[in-house]
Amino acid sequence: MTQGTWPANLERGTIPASHLPMWRESFALIEAALLHLAPVYYGLGAPRGDGSGVIIIPGFLGTDVMLAAMYAWLHRMDYRPYFSGLRLNAECPNLLIKRTLNGTLDRARRETGKKVHLVGHSLGGIIALAMSEQRPQDVASVTMLAAPFRGTAAHPNILRAAEFVRKSIREQHGENVLPDCYTGRCGCNFVDSLTRALPESVTVTAIYSQTDSIVDWRYCVTGNPALDFEVPGTHLGLIFNPTVYALMARRLALARTGT
Repeated sequence: MTQGTWPANLERGTIPASHLPMWRESFALIEAALLHLAPVYYGLGAPRGDGSGVIIIPGFLGTDVMLAAMYAWLHRMDYRPYFSGLRLNAECPNLLIKRTLNGTLDRARRETGKKVHLVGHSLGGIIALAMSEQRPQDVASVTMLAAPFRGTAAHPNILRAAEFVRKSIREQHGENVLPDCYTGRCGCNFVDSLTRALPESVTVTAIYSQTDSIVDWRYCVTGNPALDFEVPGTHLGLIFNPTVYALMARRLALARTGT
C-alpha cells in the first residue's frame, strides 16, 4: 500500500477487540515515570524542530491536560505546540472538527506561517487523519498513536462507553447529527474522509503496540512498512513512551514544513 491509497477493506462496523486484559494498562504509570528519565525527553540525541506548529489531540474521553508532557517536550524540541482546544473528547468528531479543531489549525497556520503537524492519540489520531485529508494544503504530517482508523476495534468496556457517548450525542443534538453518528457506519464527512486517498504531500506515521489491551493493533496500521512503527508498551502509555518520542522526533523532522 502506498501512502496515497488507504486500505480497501476499511471496516465500518464492530470487530473483535484486543484479547489482552485491561489491567495491563496500569503499566502506563510506569511509562509516564520512565519518560522523565529518558534523554530524548530533554532533547538529547534527537533532531530539533524548525518552529512549525504541532497540534496534539487527545483520545477517547481524553483531555488536553493528559498531553501536557508531550506539549512541554515539543516546546523543548523547538516546535510550537498547540493543545487541541477540546474540553473532552466525547463528542461527534465531525462537530469537533468544525467547531474547534479547524479553528486551532487556522490559528497555528496563521501564527507560524507554515504547514502544521497533527499528532493524535487513539480516537484523536483518527480525527487527525480525517483533518489531514480534508485540509492537506495546511497539514505537513499526521502522526497516529494507537489509532484504529481501519475499524471499530476496542475492548468491550470501551465499546460500552462509546455507546453511552453516542446516545448522549443523539439526545443533545437530535436531528442535527446523522442517525448513525459515532459509529463507523455514519455517512458524515468525518467518516467519509477516512476512505479517501491522502495526498503524497502529507507525511503519515502510524505507531502501534502489539501489547495494546484497549484497541486491536491490527487496525492501527496502514500496511506500508515505511509508515508503520511498532513500539513496546500500553495503549494509554504511548503518550508517555520514550520510544514514541524518539520516533516522533525523527518523523517530524522528516516532514519539514513549507508555506
